[in-house]
This record gives sequence, C-alpha cells and structure tokens, in this order.
Amino acid sequence: MDRSIHEFDKLPEVEQGKKSAVAPAARAAGVGNAHESPSGKIGVIYNPRSHRNKGQDLDCANNERVLLAVPETRPDIGKAIADFAEAGISYLIINGGDGTVRDVLTSAVPIYGDDMPPIAVLPKGKTNALNVDIGSPKDWNIGDAIKAFDKGDAGRRITRRPLQITTLDGTSAPVRGFILGAGAFTLGTKAGQDAHNLGFFNSLAVGATGVWGMLQALFGSDSNPWRRGVEMGLLLKPAGTPVPHAGFGDRARRAIVLSSTLRRMPMGIKLYGPERDGLKLAVLDAPRRRVLAAVPMILAGWQSPWMAKNGYHQVDAEAYELEIGDQFILDGEVFPPGRYCVSQGPELTFVTE
Repeated sequence: MDRSIHEFDKLPEVEQGKKSAVAPAARAAGVGNAHESPSGKIGVIYNPRSHRNKGQDLDCANNERVLLAVPETRPDIGKAIADFAEAGISYLIINGGDGTVRDVLTSAVPIYGDDMPPIAVLPKGKTNALNVDIGSPKDWNIGDAIKAFDKGDAGRRITRRPLQITTLDGTSAPVRGFILGAGAFTLGTKAGQDAHNLGFFNSLAVGATGVWGMLQALFGSDSNPWRRGVEMGLLLKPAGTPVPHAGFGDRARRAIVLSSTLRRMPMGIKLYGPERDGLKLAVLDAPRRRVLAAVPMILAGWQSPWMAKNGYHQVDAEAYELEIGDQFILDGEVFPPGRYCVSQGPELTFVTE
C-alpha cells in the first residue's frame, strides 16, 4: 500500500486452510444471492496513500450500507476482505490505483473464488491503467459508484480476467494484476517513479518514461542497461512451445516483455495489435534500431510479418511459463527473479457508470 515502488523480496505465502475456511462462510452469508440485489451491503477498501486521495472522498463513510476498511498493510487487506465476505457484501469498491487493485484481488480471489461480487474501481492512483481500459469516469467518487451499482441492469458492466502469476515450485500464493512487464519495462517503471516525483502522472508519466527509454535504446551503447536485455525463457502452455526468437542478440535474453489481459492500454497504444480479450504478450528480442524506428507505427497498431522477422512478436496465449533472471513488474511494483506460470484468473465484473 506504500506509494513508492515496493520490492516483493518475499512473495505471499500459501496459507493452508484459509480458503476452505472462509469461502463457505461467504456462501453461508448469502453472497451469491446478494450480488443480484442493488440494496445490499457495500464494502469499500480505501487507500489513503493513493495519489488522488490524501484523506479525501470519504463522504459516504457514514452510509449504513457501507462497510469501510482503511488497511495499512497487505495482511490488513486480506482481513478486511474476509470480514466483507462474512458480512455478505453485494458490491466491492476499491478506492485506489492499480497497485491497490492488485493487492485487493490477490487477497479476494482465494476467499471468493469464482463468486466475486461486482467491483468498482475509483481512479485514485498515478496511472490507473485498468480504469483506462474499462472506462470508469475520471472524477468518480464513492457516491457515484454506489449510484451506478443501484442502477442494476440499467448500469454498465464490463468483464475482465486478471493475470494470475504463480511460482512453479508452489511455495508462494498467486498474485493477480493486469500489466506484467520485464526487461526495459522494469527500468521504465523505476524511471516512471522519477517522472512522478517531477510531477508527471497518468498517461503523461507513461509518455515521458517511454520517450526517455526510447532515447536510451536508440543512442545508448550495448553496455547500456536499456539495451542489454534480461535472461529469460518464455514457453507457451500447454504445449511448452518457446516464444519465437528472431536470432538477433543473445537468444537467452529478451529486451522487453509486456503482458496483459486489458483490451485498451494507456495513451491508446496498441502493442498487441487490434483490441481483443485474452492473455497477450508483446516481446522484443533485442533493441534493433530499425525496430525502434518503427515504434510509432507499432504503438498505433501496425502489424506486419516484418516485425517478427526483426525481433518483435505479438503473441496470444492460454498461459505461459516465465523463467527470468531479473526482477519483473506487476502493476507498478517489483517482484523477484524466478520461475513462474502466468495465466488468467477468474472473470470479474466491473461496474463502470
């Protein structure tokens, strides 16, 4: 829940028995039926550290329908979600940015399983990539989100499935989010933190970071970390087929990987080509200058066999195995090197207006 980039030196532990203990309690409280009732209880996870909150937007805290939680730590989020489940909430409002969404989904899915209540996300973070995709109003507050839910079928609902990242040795609990990046993307996210410190936020921060990274990759030497790439293996499941490598640079390394289940990305960029559902990857083998020169067209959705021949791959997958020798990023925060399975989590319903 911290505003700075957090390094997950230790991934969430597998908590034996908690899923089976809490999920039946949620069912016994009538969660499944409550989802159909706009008049049901509402759980609010409020992150006061989110960029746009700063102690504001608690005007509905005294609403008798609202159960408010202001967790200070990630374990606190899990406890709040368990309390919501036992209370039988019919609607979950996440007041925070992409990182808060990641932490809430990581805690909530083991509790609710496939029976998650509808979710509203208030765009209170720095980049709010999920909100760019699902189209929640930029000035949404808790009261607006409650009114949208109370419209019932007359309101707007969008479904998405998050990424689900699991260690292959099974020693850590899965984490869930919407944008995974590695290689130069990790450097870019850290540079993005510098951009935030300079006052750039949302799509402007993404753009400023992207321009800086492009300049580094175009004009830097091969020893430049923006050009060096990261050791990684990418195997598409279930067949175990390697993601193609065009052969430029070291075949054991990739310059950048960006993976998401979102349809629309910030600033309208189309790394994967046409908008579509599902788990997608954009992979750059090496920062060849001819490919980097074509980046504006790639970001606009251009697709051509020329790209794969020159080391830029757009891939759809059911799931994939990631073995990486350096840190990677999930929704703005750093995770350790290792071997992971990246798949899709359960389908979630988002209330958007």
